[in-house]
Amino acid sequence: MLALPTIVHLDADAFFVSVEQALNPSLKGKKVAVGGRERGIISSASYEARACGVYTPMPTVRALKVCPDLILVDHSSGRYGEFSRRLFDLCGDITPLVERRSIDEGYMDVTPCGYKTQEQVIAAMRALQKKITDTLDVGVSFGLASNKLVAAIASKLNKPRGFTVVPPGGEAAFLAPLGIGRLPGIGPKTEEALKARGLKIVSDILALDEDEGREIFGNGWPDMLAAARGGDDSPVITEFEDAKSYSQQETFAKDVADFAEIERVAKGMIDALMREIRADGKRVRTLTVKVRYPNFEQMSAGHSLPEATNLEQPFYPLVAPLLRQAWTKRKTPLRLVSVRFSSVDDGPRQLDLFATPANEKRQRLASVVDALNASTRRHGTPQIMHGGQLRK
Repeated sequence: MLALPTIVHLDADAFFVSVEQALNPSLKGKKVAVGGRERGIISSASYEARACGVYTPMPTVRALKVCPDLILVDHSSGRYGEFSRRLFDLCGDITPLVERRSIDEGYMDVTPCGYKTQEQVIAAMRALQKKITDTLDVGVSFGLASNKLVAAIASKLNKPRGFTVVPPGGEAAFLAPLGIGRLPGIGPKTEEALKARGLKIVSDILALDEDEGREIFGNGWPDMLAAARGGDDSPVITEFEDAKSYSQQETFAKDVADFAEIERVAKGMIDALMREIRADGKRVRTLTVKVRYPNFEQMSAGHSLPEATNLEQPFYPLVAPLLRQAWTKRKTPLRLVSVRFSSVDDGPRQLDLFATPANEKRQRLASVVDALNASTRRHGTPQIMHGGQLRK
């Protein structure tokens, strides 16, 4: 039977920025980055921004120096998870064997699809790539190979919107001319150390004899040799473990000593995270507030509710006391504040025989507000906010 490249690795191109550009098309083709303001970091940069020297994770201050006309966009909490689910749902329409490695990349095994030729596999994956772009307005790069290791390397070679095929049997030849940093387990520092020993490309590893290989890589030599040859028998794992917590943080442009302002910011993060929690169909029980001082010392305090919820209101009264617990050095202003929800519950909600009309109204109101924000949000900012977000 003819061997086919049935393992596909898909990797979204500058995912966070791509989502922001899909939400706001006026950002397309521009130097755009998603991340914190003056004292934050860049979490995603457009390819136009990368061409100017902006990369992830670069401090925002430095990014603005190397690219003065960089357009900074705040994170659109909740929307990235939404786009990710839709992306993998499209993959699931092709094959049941889909592995989500992270929010913006994963694997597919198209063996169940019954393709007879390599051309059929390529045609189907090109059609899927186009469908993702047409449906989500987000670019994705594909790597097709006989195993996960080679497919993952292939998908990252020709970004953005790359499409690289490695025919079965051609794995070693495909990897041979690539830099050794492409292999898993070789980070920048290890790569520099290996280069100092004359190992620059993958074929240099294949040229080592057994004694040389064991001297350099020790007990990891057999695995490194297998990787350099393009060998990998790990299966596509369809179970995806959802996040066990939801968190958000804000690094202030200037240190802040105003308690009311810190409390306002923390409640705003609760609002943003609750939209994401509701979109994921989850409920949470534990809130943790963390603060960081200018010297980077940090403290945190947490509290758990008796029952998990997906509403903001039960957590609002906890913010001030948790902030006071964590912010013990009240005379010292804060550099950063963050909130985190944990004790995530995704099981069916138990029937509450004593549910109050007020809670039922809050659930309905939250659903309406989320729907309105989803349809009217601009630049990542919700159009409808809770009153606690108004500055006094």
